[in-house]
Amino acid sequence: MPLRTLHDPDTLPALDPAYAIERPALGLGSLDPAPRILLLYGSLRERSFSRLCVEEAARLLCFFGCETRIFDPSTLPLPDQHAGDDHPAVHELRELSLWSEGQVWCSPERHGQITGIMKLQIDHLPLSMGGMRPTQGRTLAVMQVSAGSQSFNSVNTLRVLGRWMRMVTIPNQSSVAKAFNEFDDAGRMKPSSYYDRIVDVMEELVRFTVLLRPHAVQLVDRYSERKEVGVPIDRATDLSSIATVRQG
Repeated sequence: MPLRTLHDPDTLPALDPAYAIERPALGLGSLDPAPRILLLYGSLRERSFSRLCVEEAARLLCFFGCETRIFDPSTLPLPDQHAGDDHPAVHELRELSLWSEGQVWCSPERHGQITGIMKLQIDHLPLSMGGMRPTQGRTLAVMQVSAGSQSFNSVNTLRVLGRWMRMVTIPNQSSVAKAFNEFDDAGRMKPSSYYDRIVDVMEELVRFTVLLRPHAVQLVDRYSERKEVGVPIDRATDLSSIATVRQG
């Protein structure tokens, strides 16, 4: 199945409840329905640290009142393979992206860049799909894990890709150095400044998602796209033109 089951979703041993805000977006917009967040990771190893980071992020998002889905990329075909667009995993990924209001991308850094598995998932997300745009206007949080010292190559690349996919990438980000030291035998992240940063990033993602959700359609409305599909402005209902006339 393309979705991963999140184990112990309500257990947060590294989170200090004395400093944790359960609804960080309170007052910024409607919290009903729960913000919908899709999480992607970039390694198929049995002990994948990018997956473990994503699972910790998903638990935090659930704590913050979100609904989450973690996509399992293990059965994705290569983008140019025959009938790739009709593959069940590709269909599921695209449907999940359409479902989402925000996303989390976490990649290992391999040879100074994101992994092929991470790029593969993004390559399967078209800018336009049957008149729908599966990434445009969604918020995005970027994270990476490294085997060595701290680096930001992967998160920088993910930011470029997020911009290309017309997403609103939040300012904060997470980079976990020597990730093999940061998880216990059960795959849970130990208390550390790296964990605290992931908490910060998820708090910020929730806030930006709730803040932008009522304005998502207007923020990505484009002259060129209106012109391309032949949808002229209705001057009788265009509030911006009415305001312009009044100001003149």
